[in-house]
Amino acid sequence: MQDVLTGDTTYNLWLLLRRASHAALRARERELRQYGISSANSGVLFLVQELGRKATPAEISRQLFREPHSVSGLLSRMEKDGLVRRVKDLRKKNMVRVVLTEKGRKVYEQAKKRGSVHSILSVLSEEERRQLTLCLTKIREKALKEFE
Repeated sequence: MQDVLTGDTTYNLWLLLRRASHAALRARERELRQYGISSANSGVLFLVQELGRKATPAEISRQLFREPHSVSGLLSRMEKDGLVRRVKDLRKKNMVRVVLTEKGRKVYEQAKKRGSVHSILSVLSEEERRQLTLCLTKIREKALKEFE
C-alpha cells in the first residue's frame, strides 16, 4: 500500500498513528481469536476485572469512550456467550453491576498473556517507550478536551 503524502506533515503523522494502531489491533484480534473473543470483549473483561464492584454499564461506556447503547449491545452478546452477567445492586435497586462469570474469568486469564502486544512494542527501547507514553498521553488529553 502506497503512503499518501499530502504535504501536510501533521496529517501524515495522523495517518501513521492510525495505521500503526490499526495494524497492532489486527495482530491483537488474531491473538484473541484463539480464546473466542474480540478486542472489544477483551477490553470489557479487563475493565470489569479492574473496576470490581464499580463495573456498571455506564462506567464501562465512559472508560471505553463508547456510546451507552453500543456497550449495552456488547454486554448482551457477552452475556449470551457466558462471559459476563448483569446483576441488580442489592443496595441501589435501580443500579446494575457487571460481573465476570467463571468462563469470563478463565478467558480473562488467557487474554492476559498479550503476546502480540509485547512482541510489537519490543521494537522500542525503554526510553522510546517512555517518550511514546508521554506523547500519547498528551494527544489523548487534548482529544478529550476537543469533545467535552
